[in-house]
Amino acid sequence: MTSTADTHRLSVAPMMDWTDRHCRYFLRQVSRRVRLYTEMVTTGAVLHGDRERILGFSEAEQPVALQLGGSDPEAMARAATIGADWGYAEININVGCPSDRVQSGRFGACLMAEPVTVAACVAAMRAACDVPVTVKSRIGIDDRDSYEELVAFIGTIAEAGCDTFIVHARKAWLSGLSPKENREIPPLRYEVVHRLKRDFPQLTVAINGGITSLDAAEEQLAHLDGVMIGREAYQNPWMLAEADRRIFGEDGPVRSRRDAVDGFLPYVEANRSRGVPLGSMTRHILGLYQAVPGARAFRRHLAENAHRPGAGPEVLRAAVDLVEAAIEQRRAA
Repeated sequence: MTSTADTHRLSVAPMMDWTDRHCRYFLRQVSRRVRLYTEMVTTGAVLHGDRERILGFSEAEQPVALQLGGSDPEAMARAATIGADWGYAEININVGCPSDRVQSGRFGACLMAEPVTVAACVAAMRAACDVPVTVKSRIGIDDRDSYEELVAFIGTIAEAGCDTFIVHARKAWLSGLSPKENREIPPLRYEVVHRLKRDFPQLTVAINGGITSLDAAEEQLAHLDGVMIGREAYQNPWMLAEADRRIFGEDGPVRSRRDAVDGFLPYVEANRSRGVPLGSMTRHILGLYQAVPGARAFRRHLAENAHRPGAGPEVLRAAVDLVEAAIEQRRAA
């Protein structure tokens, strides 16, 4: 049986406007084992919105987790139940996003000041559904960034039944910094997360923040149960190509980039027939050929043609042909 820790050995972070169902389907063509997360979804959207649009996903994306934003235990429990019924493998609570909009809704990183509230959400969600409930947090907020406060936060929520924490190894400033600045300015403090795992050996602890290669992920896995990679996995998705072998110990050949595109094409065709614009899907794969001859031509062809009325899979095939022609030209030179 796969352990909880093993399921979180490597994952791709939830990222607003990026990790939608099209992105996740494509990433699954690159790695079979990496755990994928939805964009953050508020409880209000889950309870009152268009659930097919908000929660719908392909079974081929599994394992995929739903990240919820909220702070009302009853609403979180209802949303978690709905997420579980839709088939998500995990429900994750966002306690890390520092944006003003998120704070105004009283969720995200500001909840690090309210561990009892988060614990109440965890308890209610666990009582309402059978899938694992996890928490993604920072190491602290504003001037409340002592290790003692982090331990108290984790301990309170663990007592409510959460056994898996994904910790962004930076604190967040709730005012004065934009979300982008909050990903860059507060220093990374990996040692804090490592210490947290030593002090809570019974918990599954994964780290997030500034990890941009499988080499770096393997270094972290010497200390922790898991690693979550963010923007690098989106902007350079082929970095995940060897993850199944290197991180999860699977045998078998690594697929080619062309294989990944070929695996994506039936999905593209099916969604185009349902009226999904080609550009809504291909925007997620612009970084596939990063640092490969022809990468610029690939991006340009998609950028210039995917938005055109009636554009279909032939645009993506032609973009790949441009790369392969550039590679062949380089070999012949």
